Amino acid sequence: MPVPNSTYIVEIDGLHKTYFRTRALNGIDLKLERGRIFGLLGPNGSGKSTLLKTIAGLVRPTSGRVLVDGQKPSAATRALVAYLPETDHLYPWMTVRETLDFVSAFYADWEAPRAAALLAFMELDAARRVGELSRGQRARLKLVLALSRSAPLVLLDEPLSGIDPPSRARIIRAVVGEYRLGEQTIILSTHQVKEAEGVFDRVVFLREGRVALCETAENLRAAHGCSVQDLWERVYG
Repeated sequence: MPVPNSTYIVEIDGLHKTYFRTRALNGIDLKLERGRIFGLLGPNGSGKSTLLKTIAGLVRPTSGRVLVDGQKPSAATRALVAYLPETDHLYPWMTVRETLDFVSAFYADWEAPRAAALLAFMELDAARRVGELSRGQRARLKLVLALSRSAPLVLLDEPLSGIDPPSRARIIRAVVGEYRLGEQTIILSTHQVKEAEGVFDRVVFLREGRVALCETAENLRAAHGCSVQDLWERVYG
């Protein structure tokens, strides 16, 4: 087994992924340092979700190499990754409490006190059925499920998509509040750049399955004289 790299939690070299005739990833080279919050940005179809699924071990590359903590994606690395998909995978007939109990049974790193604190912060009633929750409340619950683990790598695929501003603000505060500096790496894919950019240490821009730009948020603002949101509009506008 490879010795885990002390600097990088994710290492990607020459990554390609093709679905039939569609190229989702077209030669990704990327190294992500431990203990940072990364913003993964790009328009629809740029490859963000496919990249996150590949890191999570849910999609196999067509070619190239992906290492998570020095290992190829496998059952072993999936235990190191907390993945929040863009799609809603919750069972509507379960209560919020039953959902937490169900998910927690799959993970040895589940932290029940942390889950309880997050549930209270997100203002979610444990007795309510998931099917009775609003879209924003369901989004908050999904984040509780992801952040209640002590996994060293957290992948959040569009956690702010299509929900109300109060829920978006609460989710961002939860990401910041629960982030364990130096212990966890978070990759946050989002179109809500203006609201999220304040939490980014580094930003990765994707375009047509390639890395268009990878730099610290601070350096980008200094070099371009604008916010990350404004730069997003320049790159993709």
